[in-house]
Amino acid sequence: MSKNILVCVAWPYASGSRHLGHIGGAYLPADIFARYHRIIGNNVLMVSGSDAHGTPITVRADEEGVTPIDIVEKYHKEFLGYWDKLSISWDNYTTTMTENHKEVTHDIFLKLLEKEYIYKAKTLQAYDPSENRFLPDRYVEGKCPKCDYESARGDQCDSCSSTLDPEELIEPKSKISGNKAEFKETEHFFLKLSALGEDLVPWLETKEDWRPHVINWAKSFVKEGLQDRAITRDLDWGIDIPVDDLGDGKKIYVWFEAVIGYLSASIEWSNNDESRNWEDWWKNKDAESYYFIGKDNVPFHSVIWPAILVGYGDLNLPTNVPANQYILIKGEKASASRSVGKSLSEYLEEWDPDAIRYTLASVLPEQADSELSDIEMVRRNNEELVATWGNLVQRVFTQIENNIDNINEASDETEVDTTLLKSGEEAFINVGKHIEKVELKAALQEAMRYVSKVNIYLNETEPWKIIVEDNKRASRILYTALTAIDACSNLLSPFMPSTSEKVSNAIPKESNNEWSMNSIKIGTQIETIGHLFKKFD
Repeated sequence: MSKNILVCVAWPYASGSRHLGHIGGAYLPADIFARYHRIIGNNVLMVSGSDAHGTPITVRADEEGVTPIDIVEKYHKEFLGYWDKLSISWDNYTTTMTENHKEVTHDIFLKLLEKEYIYKAKTLQAYDPSENRFLPDRYVEGKCPKCDYESARGDQCDSCSSTLDPEELIEPKSKISGNKAEFKETEHFFLKLSALGEDLVPWLETKEDWRPHVINWAKSFVKEGLQDRAITRDLDWGIDIPVDDLGDGKKIYVWFEAVIGYLSASIEWSNNDESRNWEDWWKNKDAESYYFIGKDNVPFHSVIWPAILVGYGDLNLPTNVPANQYILIKGEKASASRSVGKSLSEYLEEWDPDAIRYTLASVLPEQADSELSDIEMVRRNNEELVATWGNLVQRVFTQIENNIDNINEASDETEVDTTLLKSGEEAFINVGKHIEKVELKAALQEAMRYVSKVNIYLNETEPWKIIVEDNKRASRILYTALTAIDACSNLLSPFMPSTSEKVSNAIPKESNNEWSMNSIKIGTQIETIGHLFKKFD
């Protein structure tokens, strides 16, 4: 029975170029997971979009002397280029600027207001007197009161992942002027998280398969007692509040409306085709939903967004939140804004996209931060992609092409042939199990382990020598190896879709199953495909 699998992926701020940490943190893992589930026959809906209302956008606009919409349009276009080159297989990639997103956000706001989960209250908000303006939370920086990190933001600490309010910071400063931030009273709408937390406890207790750093943090956060949180701010860039109770100069706060994007993107996808129904993924209790994010987004996706869903009612809570930790460059979190690591655009100019996907997948920070360097990327490319996988394809294809007239018949399988093919069948089971548990790094290792077994098989059977004396035996070896190579291309297709498709299409098959061993017809001409990957000096 096929399942409905919803794959929700973190919305990147359309405020600057992305780097490898972003791709390895959320977008590549989500694509690997989604591709696998499509291959095995599940109904996948993978959604995300460019976050057009985040404070980083207005910060960048101020720095460049342009409007926020100029920044959004520039980087949204850049992101679309990334997804195309890296073969990220979205079902819908949109933005938070659509009328649909505004309508869905207003619907959730009004329903929560009707249920009294939203209320008005006066609060203190950071203010820059020299600029004569209220400061959005990300315009405020100071020392984290929980871990003493010096550069915590007014909404969150990147060091300990704690959610914060600007007034909690020690020595808060305005990022605009560098002056000490003052706090002035203002009125806003608040989400009554304190009334929603109790419903999350029994749900979180069932999540035994979540990653430890996610479930432990979520349980701790809820059991401490959730604090009500403002969902509007004094801003001039964002989604309008659907009720006119606060006066001018206020918008819905981005942290509240951005997570709603998963729902609005699904509805937008459904609205574009009458045959689609978003409710099959959001209201069907047998559907599964997975949220691919970085660890800095754990609070919003493991607790706050589920609380909003509980308050709204009749929508599925997350099945899993497989948040990745950070990819580090020389011990620091990759960051384009702080010049830690090259931008993704720079890598795409030098590297084959599948090689980028492979090297990132091999070090995914699933349980702990992972270090990645150009030296390590080059080593994996040269030793694992070029020498192990690419060379395997090249030498078997070359042997068959050079001896096609002599290998039209084959002897019966021997034990060593049968063992290799049986190992391939087992590899599909093992790789699939790992992917379904979102253990993607282990899944890739399992797939490459089978590639190595095929290389060992060839080195032990030596068809290039046997063909001089026994054409039929050499034929069986080469076509056993070709069957295994076809299996390898299927196993690797979620990780490296372009090169895997290239290999698979070059091999004539009697069957063409995408997630199993296929029968290869003996004596047919294979296509010449050349080298799969380039070697770096």
